Amino acid sequence: MPVMPVPIRALPNTLIDQIAAGEVVERPASALKELVENALDAGARRIDVELDEGGAGLLRVRDDGSGIAAEELSLALSRHATSKIASLEDLEAVATMGFRGEALPSIASVSRFAVTSRIASAAHAYRIESEGGRMSEPVPAQHPVGTTVEARELFFNVPARRRFLRSERTELGHAEELLRGLALARMDVEFRLTHNGKVLRVWRAASSEDECLRRLGQTLGEDFTTRSLYLDQSAAGLRLHGWVGLPTAARAQADQQYFYVNRRLVRDRVVAHAVRQAYADVLYHGRHPAYVLFLDLDPQRVDVNVHPAKSEVRFRDARLVHDFLFRSLHQALADTRAGVVASDPQRVPDAPMQATFAPASAALGAPAFAPISHQAPMPLRVNEQVAAYAALYGSARAALEPQLPATDDATVPPLGFALAQLHGIFILAENAAGLVIVDMHAAHERISYERLKRAQDGEGIRALPLLVPIALSVSEREAAAADEHAAALHALGLEMDRSGPQSLLLRSIPALLEGVDARQLALDVLADLMLHGSTRRIEEQRNELLGTMACHASVRANRRLSVVEMNALLRDMEITERSAQCNHGRPTWVQLDRAQLDKLFLRGR
Repeated sequence: MPVMPVPIRALPNTLIDQIAAGEVVERPASALKELVENALDAGARRIDVELDEGGAGLLRVRDDGSGIAAEELSLALSRHATSKIASLEDLEAVATMGFRGEALPSIASVSRFAVTSRIASAAHAYRIESEGGRMSEPVPAQHPVGTTVEARELFFNVPARRRFLRSERTELGHAEELLRGLALARMDVEFRLTHNGKVLRVWRAASSEDECLRRLGQTLGEDFTTRSLYLDQSAAGLRLHGWVGLPTAARAQADQQYFYVNRRLVRDRVVAHAVRQAYADVLYHGRHPAYVLFLDLDPQRVDVNVHPAKSEVRFRDARLVHDFLFRSLHQALADTRAGVVASDPQRVPDAPMQATFAPASAALGAPAFAPISHQAPMPLRVNEQVAAYAALYGSARAALEPQLPATDDATVPPLGFALAQLHGIFILAENAAGLVIVDMHAAHERISYERLKRAQDGEGIRALPLLVPIALSVSEREAAAADEHAAALHALGLEMDRSGPQSLLLRSIPALLEGVDARQLALDVLADLMLHGSTRRIEEQRNELLGTMACHASVRANRRLSVVEMNALLRDMEITERSAQCNHGRPTWVQLDRAQLDKLFLRGR
């Protein structure tokens, strides 16, 4: 039966606005995002948010920004009317939070809506109202310089959408999370949240470093501020700065991950992949890193006009951004060696620590002692260091006794000097701060692992030719990628020849990965190269194998160590990258300072 043609007709404006609202306004928090971003674009320094019933009953945003002129109020509620872009060039270099001109008319079409605003040069404010898209004329009103926007009974005229709203508590939670993200991005702005007449949150404006840290702790918890590192890296016109949580601060869920591109909170797979790779070698399985990071770049190098809610971006050079993020985060985490404490998350991570502690030996009038950083890790060999320790302490007998040299706090190494071994598992040491407890197996595992990696990196990846080449059935895009990235594949120990439009012959694999599923490995590497232009899959699988080797080769529980051996391990920890945690993400050491020890015994009370 033939289909009868349906006439094409223009949609009424109200329906157009409600369709747009379906893209922009998913829930009260979605409307709140648009209104608060408009306030920030207006230069607000204080933003008050009032909600009733999780925002479904009332959503009011009041700011002290520049305001809207009376003659522009009606235009502000019209579709695609904005002060933020005027040409294609403006669209390609958007520097404001909002720019589409859809938010106000979309929200107004599904609520009982009102805007009251005053500019600095006006004698009084004006107010305009809209109900379901039907707009009134502006009338005079009382209001300070700035704007108040009200949306009541959200989705009152779209009952199907209102039924999809969650409980009041859930909708309030989404609104709080939104404000939390904005409060981290704009610490110079004060935010206040009131719900059902009760003040819930106040984020006061921060200007100094101490105030910023307090606001960071208020937003994410003091635990984040004490277990995070501040970084600030720039290269190729990109700047990455902010706070990265230490691996020991990882969480069971990804609820403290805030990434901003030009101060816009975004979710981006390029960013997510780079962060995941940077943490791959230090994070416990199933855990998620915590971070608050800001990427600044020329607005022309990023497209923010790819999602109606502006929650996604597209980088013009995604591979460059990916590699920059990975290198910056990877290096910051590599510098978290044992003894480099993140007690001041505002500072930039320290430069690599030197392996020589000259002041400690100089205080004793002895030659400077340099720990043997290339000590063979399997098993611990310390006999060659007894003479050095003997010179440091005065005699071979003194070197084996659990006592500290008579030095002041400033000359004690970061992890201090060993006192004893506990239960054949833990090393107890004293440093300037107090007591250090080291898990000797976890610590030695990291040291062994990093040495194995350095040895492999020095030799390069050796290819193992396959006796019988493996035929791979691939798509034409994958086959083309194998041709395009032939040199990169060869450097990884993979040799692939194209044998047809949709087929490849795999002729070699990395020798270290002998026994792996070669077919799946090759396909996974190709997928990475197609998606990101680079791959670390070979390195990740190699590291997994080296991690297993290091685990089996490290000192085991109940192995009795001499004081010399324990001190040798402490010194190696201080010069080994990532030695603050083992290969599985567990901490290798903890510090109990004097205040904590006093508290345990109620001293000073």
